[in-house]
Amino acid sequence: QVQLVESGGGLVQAGGSLRLSCAASGIIFNTNIMGWYRQAPGKQRELVATITSGGSTNYADSVKGRFTISRDNAKNTVYLQMNSLKPEDTAVYYCNSRKSFDIYWGQGTQVTVSS
Repeated sequence: QVQLVESGGGLVQAGGSLRLSCAASGIIFNTNIMGWYRQAPGKQRELVATITSGGSTNYADSVKGRFTISRDNAKNTVYLQMNSLKPEDTAVYYCNSRKSFDIYWGQGTQVTVSS
């Protein structure tokens, strides 16, 4: 059974930082592309960042230079370090695991940035 469990969300003031974690089980973690997506109220879910098994990263333009995705294959965990947070970063953040046609999602963690 595949499980992706996010943690680290919360309420923070604009300009602050948060670090999200996603612990994976039930998959061969070091062969999967891991990612973070987010969904704000009334909007579609959007890509935030991805990281391949080899460590190559990709970011949405809106978070480049502020967010950093990383992974620890020994701990089956992917992280999202979020700095210089803005109110428009407020959303539910979802962890994603992908390998070929196998795609899995976590339950999401709320991030709220106050102005």
